[in-house]
Amino acid sequence: MSARSADRPTPPRRPGRRALPPPRRLAQFPAGLALCATGVWGSLQVQLGVASWDVLHAGVAERTGLSYGTVVAGVGALAVVVSALMGVRPRAATLVNVVAIAAVLDALLASSWLDGLPGAPLPLRVAVLVVSVLLLGFGGALYIGAGLGSGPRDSLMVACHLRGWPVGPSRAVIEVAVVAVGWLLGGPVGLGTVVAALALGPVTQVSFRVLRQSPGAGA
Repeated sequence: MSARSADRPTPPRRPGRRALPPPRRLAQFPAGLALCATGVWGSLQVQLGVASWDVLHAGVAERTGLSYGTVVAGVGALAVVVSALMGVRPRAATLVNVVAIAAVLDALLASSWLDGLPGAPLPLRVAVLVVSVLLLGFGGALYIGAGLGSGPRDSLMVACHLRGWPVGPSRAVIEVAVVAVGWLLGGPVGLGTVVAALALGPVTQVSFRVLRQSPGAGA
């Protein structure tokens, strides 16, 4: 940038109007959500254990007698409230996150692409689980880095980051804590649950670095 262009005053914006995000951010947001949905799909198809938050959902549903969907919505709402109190307020993209991932995940589960995976040899299922965790980490970093908002549960990680905590340990602590509480309430825990809970934090932190995205953009 030349000295003349740097000294040129920026034209004032019209009141009440906000600049649209750049096209790259608008593209990487849905791309990241699609990767997250694919990662969740793979982790479900290997049948090595439910995801961390699903352990909590199942445990709460078992103890309270509420429907599974009601518990998922309630836990998500609680995560939004806690994140807001920690400085990460929900945005329109927070709702888009929930709806979009659910829609893509339903479409993938309705397909027959990985129907034979539960009966496949264990090494192959473990390999798919590892790939699924990688997709979740890279997808999360991609869509959060777009700066359009983060999902209810990812917002907790972003809130911890804004308070000075590293992304990897923050995510790991959240995942392990969720699994522990869910297990104490009677939720199911498997090998895949433990692997995902311990690995997702480091994978997410590395993903932000490799993709050169900022976790704070989710706020």
